[in-house]
Amino acid sequence: MFQHARRALSLIANRPAPFSLATEDGPVVYPAGRFPAIKVAEVMRGRVTFVGLPPVDLGRDIDWRLDPYRNRSWALNLHAMRWVGRLVGEYERSGRREYLTRAVEIAGDWVRKNPRGGADVSPWAWAEHPVALRAPVLVCLSAHVRATWLSDSLVEHAGILSDPALYRRGHNHGLDQDIALLAIGCRLRRERWKDLAIRRMAESAELSIDAQGALHEQAPRYGVYVHRRLGTAMEAIERCGAEIPAGLAARRTSLETYVSHATQPDGRLVPIGDSPADTRPGGFPHGEGTVKVFDGGYVFGRTAWDDPESAYYSIRFGPGRRLHGHEDHLGVTYHAHGRDILVEAGFHSYERTAYRKWTASPEAHNVPVVVGTAFREGTATRLVSSFVGRTRQSYTLTDDAYGVGRTRSVLVCHGADLMAVLDTVPAGSALRNLWHLGPSLRVVSNRDGRVVLADGNWRATLLQLAMPSLRPVGGQEVRACEISTGYLRKADTATVLSPPATSLLTLVVPGTGDPEVTLSEGKVTVHTSGGPVSFTPSLDHP
Repeated sequence: MFQHARRALSLIANRPAPFSLATEDGPVVYPAGRFPAIKVAEVMRGRVTFVGLPPVDLGRDIDWRLDPYRNRSWALNLHAMRWVGRLVGEYERSGRREYLTRAVEIAGDWVRKNPRGGADVSPWAWAEHPVALRAPVLVCLSAHVRATWLSDSLVEHAGILSDPALYRRGHNHGLDQDIALLAIGCRLRRERWKDLAIRRMAESAELSIDAQGALHEQAPRYGVYVHRRLGTAMEAIERCGAEIPAGLAARRTSLETYVSHATQPDGRLVPIGDSPADTRPGGFPHGEGTVKVFDGGYVFGRTAWDDPESAYYSIRFGPGRRLHGHEDHLGVTYHAHGRDILVEAGFHSYERTAYRKWTASPEAHNVPVVVGTAFREGTATRLVSSFVGRTRQSYTLTDDAYGVGRTRSVLVCHGADLMAVLDTVPAGSALRNLWHLGPSLRVVSNRDGRVVLADGNWRATLLQLAMPSLRPVGGQEVRACEISTGYLRKADTATVLSPPATSLLTLVVPGTGDPEVTLSEGKVTVHTSGGPVSFTPSLDHP
């Protein structure tokens, strides 16, 4: 980000020729009412609240270098000034002139105190994302204000937004940059800026969203954000009198499949990558298929749609970590009987803390870790085979993220709910797998390879068997752990760490604390709360 800000400073000597809003104003394509809601009375008193942190008194004479919580998101929101844009929207809604007057005062104060290249200016002032989010605010303000400082600032913002060296191609920030450049281009009737913004939008959508709808930023929450912002972009294109590229509209529609399949039966997004565990997207349509394998690296499956008691699972594979992804390959999550059973550590914040680093590590996910071998970041994982039936699905995945092959096979059964996971590494190596439990669960028993979980009177069992003997393997460690349940929120939970093994079969059986497991004629039978389930120990497809 700061590299982009330094590049922005170098543009000072090459500013475009000035424009006058009085003679060249076009349509305002970004409605002021679209900015996030604010507590208007508080803002009018000089108080702001960002990202759920306690309110901060800015006063009338704002210090734009302020960063009271040393929080990247707080500082970004201050300089993005969408809270000022909402004042404009409230003026348009209510007709109360004092809202517009205060918006003009704040925006003018920002422009005066944050000259590009100024020695004492916050690095957030001209960082690429605040620039992209602030520009539409200035455009909305220009609908009511004729001022040279505002015209000049719009041109200055457009110069940065159109600079290819600062553009975040294929990234959600790039989409925000395009929306902003389009808004200025339409307002100042500059066809070059307008056409550039629309062309880049279409190209970036093709790059960032694959034909199945998976977003390459590796976090479903960003699928929600990009879908919403593409809707804003398409409305702006139409308001500008231009034609929406067909590919742009198609990619936005394809995102709906990705987001709907990434949504658990309880309405929350599965917390993969930088996706807060409390995100509830809502309103995304889905087809009839209950299982979807995305070539971009996801498997999502459920027993049924629109049933809060439905079982649900996710599996990660695909390209190495990038953007908002985590080192979660081979990781699984499991939700059944209306409860989170196996969860991810989740997303806590963008702050560069040890906890943030841990949440992105393999150890924060339900994965097999190879003992005594260094993890190789960014390693890709292959989906070797898959079988998708109505009541059961199975998958096999492999990679060499620890320098040796590790293979995971997963079987999920529905109705008689069960998840079975077989992890294997070559002879001479050993693995330990991690199982992060939902925060509502507590461990009430741990012996002879059976870990019994409880939520009130409800029970579930995590059972581990040696391969190929299928004898119970004891020695599981239960460790205290903190997972993130939302932005800047944590909850205590437990993590089960297996003993070292070359090959280990893990059974997760919801609804019972004492499932009977038998072996007959080369098949394992597990007596679940919904009835018996039989399968081969290798979890081969039926």
